[in-house]
Amino acid sequence: MRTGPDFAGSSVPRHLLRGLLGFGPMAAAVALVPLAGPLVLLVAPLGLIALRGCPVCWTIGLVQTVSRGRLRRSCEDGACTLTRA
Repeated sequence: MRTGPDFAGSSVPRHLLRGLLGFGPMAAAVALVPLAGPLVLLVAPLGLIALRGCPVCWTIGLVQTVSRGRLRRSCEDGACTLTRA
């Protein structure tokens, strides 16, 4: 039985594409402030939408997506262990 939130995506390439679409606009918004002024910061929320609001959650989801199918978690008598599938 799985406990806790699951942030994994359906595939690694799709998850990486979502990361590119998320981190790209946020990085561009910060990098372009000296050239275009603070108005360009309005692009940053688009990146957060692509990341579903949380860059750390996206990173956790990437790790979960990569490890899905490779690791199996089992809990018995209050002790949980990870084993290879």
